[in-house]
Amino acid sequence: MSEIPEKASGGVVWQSSPPGSIYDYIRVASFSIGPDGLVEQWSRRAVDLFGVTAEEAMGKDPVEAFMPADQRERGHRRVREILDGKEWTGLVPFRIPGDDRPHGIAEMYVMPSETTTGERAALCIVVDVRALRRIETDLAASQAIFGQSPFGFLLFGTDLTVKRANRRFATVFGGSADDHRGRTVHDYLNLPEADRMTAALRSVLETGESVTDFEIVGAAPGSRDRRHWSINLYRVHSGSGRPIGVAGLGIDVTRRHNAAREAASARRNLALLNEAGARIGNSLDLEATARELLDVAVPGFCDLASVDLYQGLLTGDEAPPGRWGSSHDVGYGAGSAELRRVAFASAVSDTPLRTDEGHGPGGGCCATEPIQVGAVHRFPFNSPCAGALRTGRLRTVPGADGELVQSTLVVPMVAHDTVVGLVQFSRTKGSESFGERDRALAVELAARAAVCIDNARLYRREHERALILQRSLLPPGDPEAAGLDIACRYLPGTAATEVGGDWFDVIELPGHRTALVIGDVMGRGLRAAVAMGELRTAVRTLAQLDLEPAEVLSHLDEIARGLGAPIGAQQSRGHKSRGPELSEVYLATCVYAVYDPVTRRCTFANAGHLPPVLVEPGEEALLLDVPPGMPLGVGGEPFEEVEVELPEGALLALYTDGLVESRDHPLDEGLSAFRRALTDPARPLEDVCDRVLTSLETGHGEDDIALLMARIQGLPSEAVGDWRLPREPRSVGRARELARTQLKAWDLEALVDTVELLVSELVTNALRYGEGEIRLRLLLDRSLVCEVWDAGLVQPRRRRAKDTDEGGRGLQLVGLLSSSWGSRRTPRGKTVWFELPLPDGEGTAEPTVEQLLSMF
Repeated sequence: MSEIPEKASGGVVWQSSPPGSIYDYIRVASFSIGPDGLVEQWSRRAVDLFGVTAEEAMGKDPVEAFMPADQRERGHRRVREILDGKEWTGLVPFRIPGDDRPHGIAEMYVMPSETTTGERAALCIVVDVRALRRIETDLAASQAIFGQSPFGFLLFGTDLTVKRANRRFATVFGGSADDHRGRTVHDYLNLPEADRMTAALRSVLETGESVTDFEIVGAAPGSRDRRHWSINLYRVHSGSGRPIGVAGLGIDVTRRHNAAREAASARRNLALLNEAGARIGNSLDLEATARELLDVAVPGFCDLASVDLYQGLLTGDEAPPGRWGSSHDVGYGAGSAELRRVAFASAVSDTPLRTDEGHGPGGGCCATEPIQVGAVHRFPFNSPCAGALRTGRLRTVPGADGELVQSTLVVPMVAHDTVVGLVQFSRTKGSESFGERDRALAVELAARAAVCIDNARLYRREHERALILQRSLLPPGDPEAAGLDIACRYLPGTAATEVGGDWFDVIELPGHRTALVIGDVMGRGLRAAVAMGELRTAVRTLAQLDLEPAEVLSHLDEIARGLGAPIGAQQSRGHKSRGPELSEVYLATCVYAVYDPVTRRCTFANAGHLPPVLVEPGEEALLLDVPPGMPLGVGGEPFEEVEVELPEGALLALYTDGLVESRDHPLDEGLSAFRRALTDPARPLEDVCDRVLTSLETGHGEDDIALLMARIQGLPSEAVGDWRLPREPRSVGRARELARTQLKAWDLEALVDTVELLVSELVTNALRYGEGEIRLRLLLDRSLVCEVWDAGLVQPRRRRAKDTDEGGRGLQLVGLLSSSWGSRRTPRGKTVWFELPLPDGEGTAEPTVEQLLSMF
């Protein structure tokens, strides 16, 4: 019941209780029982408590209506006692009608009463025990939560002053809990934070919308440490729903805030490392890799950055740029080795910073003047930059007063214990200082870029070596041969090395003959190229012996079988013998052809290679029927030869399988397409090669491609002088006469004397040491070749004659006066030849008197 106000007249009026009275919580109900033991009155609270309307309760026996069956006898006894005038207080179970099970427990106070006629009745006051227990539990829980909570707890009134604080809050802000009554948030926080908190409290009180995780920053009394609190605010109501204040729960989240900052920093660093992995090293260019590093670092990691690389690394110096602690890095007096500024990036300026001390990446933390990109420079010996290069360790350099740069991380770029350069990361004033995580990230970024730069350096070195190897293994770009117009193409399947296992060669043989070679070592890359180089060298060596094509391939087969690594060498390294698989097996295919421009006949031998293609004038291209044979390295089978006469103007094509074989189509389709691409052989030979490569679907990159094409241009009959001489002494003079006449017909009078002398020597040797008929042949092309044939099998041998010898100096004379000479076997004997340059060419020097006299 509320206060009792007085009227102006002094009378008293009754006023109903305001919302939120205690009676709203305990739910007191009443009803009365008449003399007959039946319900006479039924209050509205009874309706709420028992769930039974007045119409349903009036005139009912309360014991029969509301008590369980097993309690009714006892209940009737109590009612009789009450009607006899006895008071009773106790707990009574009750049920809602229609439900056999107990529904609740009521605490009942029964008072005897009388009716107007003097009959005895009873007034029953009922309280729901559950409500009382809930109130007790709520009070205990409220006290436990508020008083024993490990978090700061405040209750603000509607005037936003503190009505109650718990012990935890008092522990942090001092005093006892009661000391904080009546205070406001301005007593605890600085003005900006207090205003924010006041606005939040007012909003919660007015709108009823809770605020969660409202973060404020402040410091506890007597402490300078900034603390972070997370505040949860919610409006508090009375039982009737009337707002009576705002409750605030505060949690110290300083550690969580710091951990969140650390986690954010770690995520940023991981994101930077992920970006660095994706963006750094996409090219094999040193300067591009340095720029990619700075693109990642600025502005995500720092405000300014620069990269310096050793000048020797950029110029291709084979020596390592620098190792930790080596004197190579820094000279005593001259400072560091020469470096070149290859990249600079800035989020605050597009040009190098100009500062008094030269700090920062623009001028270098160790330089007195700004260093421009592309400039070659040295760092002083005692500077942090030179020290970082010497030790291979990071240095932190603080910025000077009045400078834009706050601090700089000087990080050596180390790859495989080798210092390749230096990177500097700087942050300007106002940016967050470098932390330990930042230092670790700087080292990681520099190391990743250093590995990419070192890989680019190694690639460039290997690339240059591969190019040198390629140039040494392949013939010149425009090979020449007597009676042939030649064009060639080579495309390696491995772009990284630009050389593979395919090769071709054009070898000049005596008598203006030419050996055409094409081969393919199984496999790709540098290993195949090395095997190819060995086989090519062997082919050129065997060609100089002027062996038949089948003999050349037989020798190559033996060489290929000997190229593998010896089994014993591997066993000596601890490998157990497992049979022939431990020995490297080199297999190769090859076509070796010898073309004679005088007869226009070409002799082919094939070792498992694709057949040559011949295009005769006016005809379709066809595959020559050359027995394929076994690949080189297999052994056991002899090779066969096929001799083909090639018409004037015909086109001969030798090629490797990379030109006609692909995953997209079978070999037969590739060969047919190749033959169709050669339908117009009259075009310039270089154009024919280009047409073949552009029209075929070669699938280049899957295998190497080699193409060697030759157009037949035999020596004209007027360029050949061929005579047969009887085996008699006068043939020497006849040979000189024939040679003299032929040279004059060719307008080569300048060579008459030399040729007569050398022809006399060769014919004389044929008469003295040879057998059968003698044949003399002169060939004119880019040089003059003289050949003397006979049926003898004994090869001539050059020797130095003694002073007392009357002969033995003929071959010495031949070797002295000719540009080259030699002998070769023929099907019916041998041929001895010499070669002379034409007068308008680069002739050999005339022999001196001393050279001539030294032979006699």
